[in-house]
Amino acid sequence: MAKGMTVAEKIFSSKCGREIGAGEVVMAPIDAAMIHDITGPLAITQFREMGGERVFDPEKIILLFDHQIPADSIPAAKNHVMMRAFAEEQGIKNYDLREGVCHQVALEKGRVAPGDIVVGSDSHTCMYGAVGAFATGIGSTDMGFALKFGALYFRVPESIRVDATGVFGKRVGPKDLILRMAGDIGADGATYRALEFGGSTFSSMEMSGRMTCCNMAIEMGGKAGIVPHDEITLKYLKGRGSFDPIDLTPDSDAIYLEKRAYDISDLSPQVAVPHNVDNVVPVEEVAGQKVDQVFIGSCTNGRFEDMQEAAEVLGNDSFSEKVRVIIIPASRDEYLKTLRAGLIERFVEAGALVEAPCCGPCMGGAFGLLAPGEVSLSTSNRNFRGRQGSTEAEVYLSSPATAAASALYGEITDPRGV
Repeated sequence: MAKGMTVAEKIFSSKCGREIGAGEVVMAPIDAAMIHDITGPLAITQFREMGGERVFDPEKIILLFDHQIPADSIPAAKNHVMMRAFAEEQGIKNYDLREGVCHQVALEKGRVAPGDIVVGSDSHTCMYGAVGAFATGIGSTDMGFALKFGALYFRVPESIRVDATGVFGKRVGPKDLILRMAGDIGADGATYRALEFGGSTFSSMEMSGRMTCCNMAIEMGGKAGIVPHDEITLKYLKGRGSFDPIDLTPDSDAIYLEKRAYDISDLSPQVAVPHNVDNVVPVEEVAGQKVDQVFIGSCTNGRFEDMQEAAEVLGNDSFSEKVRVIIIPASRDEYLKTLRAGLIERFVEAGALVEAPCCGPCMGGAFGLLAPGEVSLSTSNRNFRGRQGSTEAEVYLSSPATAAASALYGEITDPRGV
């Protein structure tokens, strides 16, 4: 008698044409492979060194620039030239620097579908699990192999089931939930596991919030973060692409390594404190901490809904003159939504710098770097030492609401009191 399966097991079983269980090592076909301007050049070099002449399928490769755009150095410019030439040679659609952050663009362009197996040479590729895909980050050597052969060896991961119930309180949302989970599970508590999200909170959560939560699965060591697709997913994907329906509902007798449950009704705004993502406390514990820079954006929280959240807290006020406020929508589409809603004008009037879609300060690569002794509050996903500049700076992580409230006063502030 066949045993029940988790979502991850169902995806691998579907792609491999037989029942696959956690722990098995399989060579699985790749539905999409994503490379960007930081990791792409090395992947292409590996592809060449493996004797690669033609990629396995140019239609299944997602290529764009988002980390160092426009080019902020000669080496970056050379990388861009190399990737443009590769895209033209191989017949790959190159989004170049026109569209925005890789993970947001891959989803909104319909390049990922429920039940897909997707790899990206970026650790936050797990965000694509928001549409019910098994998506994971890989190294550039593995990506070189995937570009050539269109397949990759995987050890099918065990799953941790996380159910959330209840309704978010005022100015509390998905970012607070996933930060709380990171604090509970730990930075390595889900290493090489699939985090399978469910419960009434996730079934009613819009795609923006699901993307936020799946994005940060890697911050617990997760191989993937997955929300099984439903009507909300299908509504989001409508008009973005076509795919064959697949039942990804986990079986009632599926075997999980661990099960966790959250009632979010009393959840307060959460903040990750330097220098680890799992060093998470309620906002009340760090309220009053002076900040020099606030960054609202990134693949974690750069969608229109995040901009709305920040604008609602801002109201008709202005940001503190003691804080550098950098706001970056994650893609051209999200930028245009924000623009047409009048929010970019409101942010600029309030004293913010609104930049074109890119990763921005998130990895401290292009601009918005911190000096020694400075403090940043960011809606991004990592606060490791040196992540946004000096190793002597400090980075705190929060939701857009908490970030906006803190930008008003120049110190970490509970958004519920604004």
